[in-house]
Amino acid sequence: MGKPQILLAQSGAPGAPGANVAAVEQKLSPVELVWGIGAVRKTLLILVLALIWQTYASYLDNPLLFPTLSDTLTALYDRMADGTLPARIWTTLQILLMGYVAGTLLAALLTVLAINTRIGTDFLETMTAMFNPLPAISLLPLALIWFGLGASSLVFVLVHSVLWAVALNTHAGFLGVSRTLRMVGANYGLTGFAYVTRILVPAAFPSIMTGLKIGWAFAWRTLIAAELVFGVSSGQGGLGWFIFENRNLLDIPAVFAGLLTVIVIGLIVENVVFQTIERHTILKWGMKE
Repeated sequence: MGKPQILLAQSGAPGAPGANVAAVEQKLSPVELVWGIGAVRKTLLILVLALIWQTYASYLDNPLLFPTLSDTLTALYDRMADGTLPARIWTTLQILLMGYVAGTLLAALLTVLAINTRIGTDFLETMTAMFNPLPAISLLPLALIWFGLGASSLVFVLVHSVLWAVALNTHAGFLGVSRTLRMVGANYGLTGFAYVTRILVPAAFPSIMTGLKIGWAFAWRTLIAAELVFGVSSGQGGLGWFIFENRNLLDIPAVFAGLLTVIVIGLIVENVVFQTIERHTILKWGMKE
């Protein structure tokens, strides 16, 4: 939210010794207070983008190329009402959570080993240099050979998407912890896992959160792309497969409805889930204004 402006009022002659300086708070107007709320600004931005979408699509007047927002919302409502989209969303989120959690746990394990042993550090640095530049979707053909056509292949590529981003940011955060905090942990006799969880994790949490956000973004777009390629798991595809199916049927409003669903889920995770975690950790601890 917007912060009140602070003005300095000086009493007495200018430059006179002992002049009293008082802080005067200038109250913000209701419009400034509302504008200071981040959610209001973001909502207004989304509404402007929606208006541009509707205006341009109406001017183009070609539903097969670029449907209007109203047609897209109608398709979205119809697919929600008949249960198609909820089932596809649930399928995608299940696979996403499995891959994201597995990748995060592996990243935590590698980082703990790296911060406690020299060989662990060498291993993490070597593996990240080798595999971090490798696009996760490029591993999909191998995943299909190794794990077959199903959720296991998707989880495999998701683990690759999440693992290196989270591990790199977490390790960098651990290395950035001040020597003073490290000495405090040593003075209390903390070693191994206790040292990591009580000293390093709280101090490096901003970097850890950054890694988790990047890992989520990589995993989300990798999963949608992978589902666009084959997407069917036990006879039920996810959001990516929903987009691909409707593209084949030339139901372009439904395609845009699927894309809009992907965007909305991304906004919810970023602005609700991650911001709630930050509010109860980083902001509460005074590590970020």
